Amino acid sequence: MLQHDEAMRQFKYVYEVRPRKDHRGDDLISDVLPFGRLWYGEANAVSNAVGYALHYSRSHHAVIRVHDDAGNVIKTHEHNGDFKSGGAFLREISRHL
Repeated sequence: MLQHDEAMRQFKYVYEVRPRKDHRGDDLISDVLPFGRLWYGEANAVSNAVGYALHYSRSHHAVIRVHDDAGNVIKTHEHNGDFKSGGAFLREISRHL
């Protein structure tokens, strides 16, 4: 039987930030979201979506993937749920968009 810490390390929250097909912002997609996806339509939509994922997964092992229009992963962030803010990843995303 797995110990609690080991079991928690194996369970990941996976978030994906994808551009919408109608070009009206970006979607944050995850199985852990209550409705499966959140729509961000403002100018800094990707940064806001990543910030949401970082905030709500701060105590869990999580993977955040940012996709481009073609569906390719352009950035990935993985953290172990150690309450760190992920601010460096958020600044890097903001700088590249």
